[in-house]
Amino acid sequence: MTLHAKLNTKTDDSTMSPANAAFMATYLDSLLLVERLHRLLLDVIKDEFERMGVLEINPVQALLLFNVGENEVTAGELKSRGYYQGSNVSYNLKKLVDNGYMHHERSEIDRRSVRVRLTQKGREIRQIVSTLFATHAEGLLSRGVVDQQGIEDITGSLRRVERYWTEQIRYIY
Repeated sequence: MTLHAKLNTKTDDSTMSPANAAFMATYLDSLLLVERLHRLLLDVIKDEFERMGVLEINPVQALLLFNVGENEVTAGELKSRGYYQGSNVSYNLKKLVDNGYMHHERSEIDRRSVRVRLTQKGREIRQIVSTLFATHAEGLLSRGVVDQQGIEDITGSLRRVERYWTEQIRYIY
């Protein structure tokens, strides 16, 4: 059953208190919201690139470039740093290298490991994404959508959920 279907199904668990049932419904709603926000972010990036005539790169690839920044990283580090929902990071890295957005180099120590860094072309895309995010931050503040304390509260709550989920994964193994 999908998360969306679960949200639309009433809980038949008579052992759950009304307060716990209400929390569960809100928790599931927040999970859907996080998923939708990620998809919307990708759409916003896609729209910006279309507006600028940048058509050979997709939003996931743009986020990869943004997250690499001025660093030199491995593919594994990128996977652990970013959220590339439903995407193949290795495939996208290969496309970015093939299209001249990234340099790649095999590690001298571990030949299985590949380190990547941005080319000038990649830095230009990163700058577009960075400017887009700065514009969003200014818009959120100026329109009163969220203030500094509000964004800190959201981020703090999400970090606590992230820690909880990480602990659950560690507990399983």
